Amino acid sequence: MNVCLTKFSLLAGVLGLVLSSPVLESQAVVADDAVAQPENAGDAPSEAAIERTRQKVKMLDNIFKQTIVLITDKYVHGDDDFAAGSAAVLLFKNISESGKDQVRLIDATGDPYEAENVARDAFEKKGVTALKSGKANHELVVQNEKGAYLRVLTPVPVVMEKCIMCHAHYADVPKGDPIGAISYTVPIQ
Repeated sequence: MNVCLTKFSLLAGVLGLVLSSPVLESQAVVADDAVAQPENAGDAPSEAAIERTRQKVKMLDNIFKQTIVLITDKYVHGDDDFAAGSAAVLLFKNISESGKDQVRLIDATGDPYEAENVARDAFEKKGVTALKSGKANHELVVQNEKGAYLRVLTPVPVVMEKCIMCHAHYADVPKGDPIGAISYTVPIQ
């Protein structure tokens, strides 16, 4: 039986979550040159604004990961069911197209389920390497003509046996190692 998840059922799943997963450790990997300084240093975001945005990303990350687990647990029962990872990609695409927050699910195994779910730029590539080396997350503050943004990459490990139904190669990944990452680009306000 193929389960088609609509935006409504995804929203209902998110609203019904119990936010109980551990909070991300604050082990952000920030290179010495990580803060891209604007031409006018007065335009740089304050540490308080960066921290507020960091907390927003932690909250979003918790919600999204709980949603993926919930969808997998409640709706994925066989190979023909709509995969939670596919639901996440669709959810993140809709979020990214409807607002200023940009969210993507990317592969960290080298064998992506979909070709477009790979690290696209130096930040994501460096972040995948950092996550695979055991870092809790990877972040960078950037600024462009539209404003300042916090970019964050968080790990996605295999947390359920059902994940292996669609991704047999995940069976060989050591427990706790990331098989993917969620890439966030969020305006600093």
